[in-house]
Amino acid sequence: MSRFRTSRVMVAAAAAAVATAALLTPTAAQAAVTLPPTHAKFDYQIGGAYTPPAGVQVVTRDRTASPAAGVYNICYVNAFQVQPGEQSQWPSDLLLRDAQGNLVIDEDWGEALLDIRTTDKQNRVAAKVNGWIDGCATKGYKAIEPDNYDSYERSKNLISTSQARAYLKLLATHAHSKNLAIAQKNTVDLASYRTSVGLDFAVAEECGQYEECGDYVDAFGNNVIVIEYTNGGRTKACSGFGSTLSIVQRDVDVRPAGTSGYVRKTC
Repeated sequence: MSRFRTSRVMVAAAAAAVATAALLTPTAAQAAVTLPPTHAKFDYQIGGAYTPPAGVQVVTRDRTASPAAGVYNICYVNAFQVQPGEQSQWPSDLLLRDAQGNLVIDEDWGEALLDIRTTDKQNRVAAKVNGWIDGCATKGYKAIEPDNYDSYERSKNLISTSQARAYLKLLATHAHSKNLAIAQKNTVDLASYRTSVGLDFAVAEECGQYEECGDYVDAFGNNVIVIEYTNGGRTKACSGFGSTLSIVQRDVDVRPAGTSGYVRKTC
């Protein structure tokens, strides 16, 4: 599961202004979905499900888990890379390879990148991931968090941003057809495309740490969920946006409550 990200290029002011204006003109499909409440108590549970702390209103869990009772639930899907141990579940030609035929791997998490360089491959990858989205809808989730939109940054320049956007638009369209909201995960430099891709809210890791939270707000308003992994990042996020955004600090491995190394702090 890829979560711990490096700093992003700042969104250009003009592009941010366009994105802000687009907040006022959602598509009919987007208008039909229910967004997470803003400035809500949030818990990030993709490393293992547990009873949410008292007062939590929004929870993200892995697609293999059941939703939490009585809260708004977001379904985490690794949409651009392959979970460790699951390569055999994908056709070989849908795994990205370099010129030497070697798999392109996200070394931080040991995940092979999916090959979305052609329309045919985008459609084939989306067909599988959309099946997972269907499962999220059936379980009762209200939104999708498709991770690793920024896989192009780790693709050895093989995947372009336009290919990433085209593929994610397929997922967004399908999620909306199931009355599910869909997030932009990280990738602040593509936030100005949120309307054309069809993205409803943002899940931003370490935007406090890298002073990017304002860029997400420019594109998504207060529909931004912030996850920090350090005390310093949380302090900066809370100082600037603690009264408007949903902010939580978790341990990098997002361990379940009650296990060694578990961390959860809020503003």
